[in-house]
Amino acid sequence: MCLVVFSWQPESAQPLLLLANRDEVHARPSAPLAQWSDQPAIYAGRDLEAGGTWLGITEQSRFATLTNIRDLSLPLGAKSRGALVSDYLAGQQSPQAYLHDIATQLTQYSGFNLLVGDQHSMWYLSSTEPRPVRLSAGIYALCNASLDTPWPKLVRVRSAFAQHLDATDQVLFELMHDEHRADDDQLPDTGVGLAMERMLSSIFIRGEAYGTRVTSLLRRSSEGVTTLTERSYAMHGEYTGQVQVQVPRS
Repeated sequence: MCLVVFSWQPESAQPLLLLANRDEVHARPSAPLAQWSDQPAIYAGRDLEAGGTWLGITEQSRFATLTNIRDLSLPLGAKSRGALVSDYLAGQQSPQAYLHDIATQLTQYSGFNLLVGDQHSMWYLSSTEPRPVRLSAGIYALCNASLDTPWPKLVRVRSAFAQHLDATDQVLFELMHDEHRADDDQLPDTGVGLAMERMLSSIFIRGEAYGTRVTSLLRRSSEGVTTLTERSYAMHGEYTGQVQVQVPRS
């Protein structure tokens, strides 16, 4: 997952509203959103290369997602970051306890940002700042640097999202299909070169080899019902379909 924006309002009628774009190499095999046959507690898409996922939910109101950190100076880890999401979803630890455990294992993973939560709390951990943080109510955005780092696409999507918290699904999906690219003088320098920084600066990335593969919309009601909708895309941003699951709290 490469861009996440969400409203966490645990005392409201809609405690969690989240949008996310997963940007990935198109050749990397993945399965669409579904209940996992081998771990039926999990509802998520699946990375068929490493076995983990980028975003998922459970009937126990557990939620997790992650983004990679784009910094070529960081060391590579041996373990798949997607397992950070699926392991939390399959487990029973509290969000805080889980992140404290992961904070002791950071050298095993390439750079990441991890969000985990349940019906009571939302927690954040960055591999570059290994101290779990409990998030208070608010609107947050996460890309390929630390939480709320003001990269142009992150500022743009957070501003638009904040103005559309009561919007329909279609309007929210359109926010994540924005292909506006930032001016060169606003781009971060993460070591990938100017041409790649330009391509990656849009909310929705349209490319032949790499681009936005999935847009996810998550809504959780105060009754504990979570609705997760996933739209998928192929090369050059071609729309390939939509899947939706509605999961009541058990």
